[in-house]
Amino acid sequence: MMTDKSQVSSELSRELSLFYITMMGVGMMIGAGVFLGIGNAMYFSGPGGLMLTFAINGVIAMFTAMSYAELSSAIPRAGGAYNYARIGFGRGISFIAGWMEWLASTVAGSLYAVTFAIYIVRYMEVLGLLKWNPFTAAVNEKFVILIVAGFFLYINYRGATETGKIGAFFSLGQTISLLLIGVVGIIVVIKDPIRFQNFKPFLPYGWSKLLVTMGFTYVAFEGFEVIAQTGDEAIEPRRNLPKAILYSIFLVTITYVAVSFAAIVSVRAGAPGVTGLPWQWIAQFRERGFGEAISRLMPLGNLILTLTVIFAATSALNATIYSATRASYALGRDNMLPSFFAKISRKRKTPWVALSLTGAIMIIVATILPTMDVASSASIMFLFLFFLVNVCVIKIRLNMGDELDYGFIMPLFPLFPIIAIICQGILALWLVHMSLVAWIVAPLWIIAGVAIYHFYSKYHVKTTEDEILVLEEEDAPEGDEYRVMVAVSNPQNSLELIKTTYKLCEAKDARVELIHMVTVPEHVPLTDAEKYMMEGKEAIVEAMMYLLFHFPLSTTIRYCRNIARGIVSATREKKSNMLIMGWQGHTRTYGFKLGSTVDPVIERAPCDVVIIKGCSNLEFNKILVPVVGGPNSVLALEIAGIMAEKYIGEIFAFTVDGYKTRFDIEGFVNEHKERIALPKKRIHTKTINAPSVVEAILEEAMDYDLVVLGATRDPFIYQVVRESIPEIIARRCEKPLIMVKSSTGIKSWIKRWV
Repeated sequence: MMTDKSQVSSELSRELSLFYITMMGVGMMIGAGVFLGIGNAMYFSGPGGLMLTFAINGVIAMFTAMSYAELSSAIPRAGGAYNYARIGFGRGISFIAGWMEWLASTVAGSLYAVTFAIYIVRYMEVLGLLKWNPFTAAVNEKFVILIVAGFFLYINYRGATETGKIGAFFSLGQTISLLLIGVVGIIVVIKDPIRFQNFKPFLPYGWSKLLVTMGFTYVAFEGFEVIAQTGDEAIEPRRNLPKAILYSIFLVTITYVAVSFAAIVSVRAGAPGVTGLPWQWIAQFRERGFGEAISRLMPLGNLILTLTVIFAATSALNATIYSATRASYALGRDNMLPSFFAKISRKRKTPWVALSLTGAIMIIVATILPTMDVASSASIMFLFLFFLVNVCVIKIRLNMGDELDYGFIMPLFPLFPIIAIICQGILALWLVHMSLVAWIVAPLWIIAGVAIYHFYSKYHVKTTEDEILVLEEEDAPEGDEYRVMVAVSNPQNSLELIKTTYKLCEAKDARVELIHMVTVPEHVPLTDAEKYMMEGKEAIVEAMMYLLFHFPLSTTIRYCRNIARGIVSATREKKSNMLIMGWQGHTRTYGFKLGSTVDPVIERAPCDVVIIKGCSNLEFNKILVPVVGGPNSVLALEIAGIMAEKYIGEIFAFTVDGYKTRFDIEGFVNEHKERIALPKKRIHTKTINAPSVVEAILEEAMDYDLVVLGATRDPFIYQVVRESIPEIIARRCEKPLIMVKSSTGIKSWIKRWV
């Protein structure tokens, strides 16, 4: 009974619709950045540079938004970048991601609270409403910060629905106000076309200044990531989260471009008080340039501007409080931080402890610390997060694409994440010119996070369904030997596998790593994995009896919901040179040619892969090696030479020529004969012409003791829709068979180390 109550108390309420979460993203993006950025962008790059700055930044933001959209549709949980890093890179990196996201969102919230306070106090002073007040403007601003922060903390405490409704109201208000300014700008220029001259010269300082303005104003596009935090509270998250992320970026980009246009055409050349070119007159006011422009554009411009900034600052404040709270809640939920961070109000279903701590930090920063420098630190950490998320989307798609249920898949993968990674790296480096303090604060916060993880989090963290558990492990002394990993599944087939392994390891003078991946029923919790490891222990003991006194030997028993991912991860961790697996010769899994374990392992393993089928007989006198060229064929010849009987075994390199193409098999064999551990007189070649390569190889194989062939070199995605010749032969061949995949080139190096 206690377990049930605990479970209920840790769940958030699912009440946020597509409209609310879209407005939440819009509200967080349209904050102080655009109002401070327009005048400065015009100052550095001119009128055309201002327009291009927001347009190009919008495109770059859309690239990262697609990464968030894909990941949020597949992993719809509160935590955002923290969750993606947990699945993509493990516990340590994920903690740092959540740690950075918490501070970045919290400090951004403090900046919006300060912006709101400044404009409210100044406008009240203009109206003469504070003459009775004995305090200075700075003190009055602190009071306003406390009031507005307290109000939105209370709104967030009321629950996701209240947060979404209030946030949607303010976001809608700011968007309408800004779009109204844009529409007025269009109307003004239609009535007075001479104002198009304000765009001349379009780029007075050249294209090089565009990078400066893009780096400064990119902060105006930070905020869509808050939508990923609503995974536990959004309605139909797999469908609505990607839509909301992409919709919000599109709306904000259009709004920014429209407002920039209005600011440029707001002032007529030669108007009273305007000296020089209109855009230069606006630009001279720098961060106040937007206000000066709008005050000239329309009647009651100052009032409309103040209302717009109030709407923008409060909606962004509301969204950042929500985002920061969910980031710290996720850390507490998984015991990365003390579990009280994940305490949920029974009545409101909101994480009240995480909310309280977030609010305390936000108010301290807003009332005491130099916010602009710390806000620059938040910007750097946001860029680090975006960089990490773009790397995560590539790694998760490649490693777990067959495990996850995607509601959105980006086009032209991985082009957009790669472009975003490059752009964000450049912008992060450029921020050193804005604030040196930021490049001090951000590393210090990250170092503090690393310390917390190593001294607390790693010892308390909960295991999630996506992780790989090491249940039992015994290591042999380290050495420089060739490393062979052998995946054993059960005692019945381990003997057949190990006998073949013995020959290969003997030829390579290898050290052996025996691995067993525990299979646990889907409905069984992760904590019960140890109850299902007995069969694997028996298989490993059986294998050890044959190998222990001949090779340095290590063993590991692990658990992962996806066996293929667990095996590939182990080969990378152990830096294996070769992986040996058994195969029963059939598959019942839809979408896989050799099986849901074998197919991904062949595609993703960062080492040579040897798949063994039916090789209980070790007397292989006559071995067939179908050859088509390339590294897989070379490895197939090498393995065949090892498996052949030492004194009488022969191998036959075999190829099927088409009617228009011929393959020089003799030249290929001669080129690689040093890899084959047989005398030249026992290496033969054979070429035939046949209409069907598959049928020709299968018919030829009937006269041999063993078939060794290379796997396809096509990516797995092509194999899903087009079955390859090696896979067809492997399934249909009735003779003992070994399929190999060679690990060569830069791709394998990246797989091994990254």
